[in-house]
Amino acid sequence: MLMNNNIIMYTSKDGNVKVDVNLKNDDIWMSQDTMASLYGTTKNNISMHLKNIFEEGELEKNSVVKKFLTTANDGKKYPVLHYKLDAIIAVG
Repeated sequence: MLMNNNIIMYTSKDGNVKVDVNLKNDDIWMSQDTMASLYGTTKNNISMHLKNIFEEGELEKNSVVKKFLTTANDGKKYPVLHYKLDAIIAVG
C-alpha cells in the first residue's frame, strides 16, 4: 500500500471560503481551525462539540484523532491535532 499524504485546498469562486484538507491513506483530515472555517464558527465551538462527541461515546478519540506536523509562519513545524472525516461530519 502506498502512503498518500497530500494537502488539498478548496477556495470558493469569490475567494472568501478556503479550506485546507489533509489527505492521507484515502482519509480526509482537518484541524479544529479548518473545521471552524468550514462551518463558519469558532475554534472554541468546534472544541466543545468534539469534547461532547468523545464524552458521549459517539466516536472513539484514538480512532479519529492524529497529530500532523504543520509549518507555521515562522518556518517552524508544530504538532497540530487533526480529525478524521467521521469527526468532521459528527461536528457538522
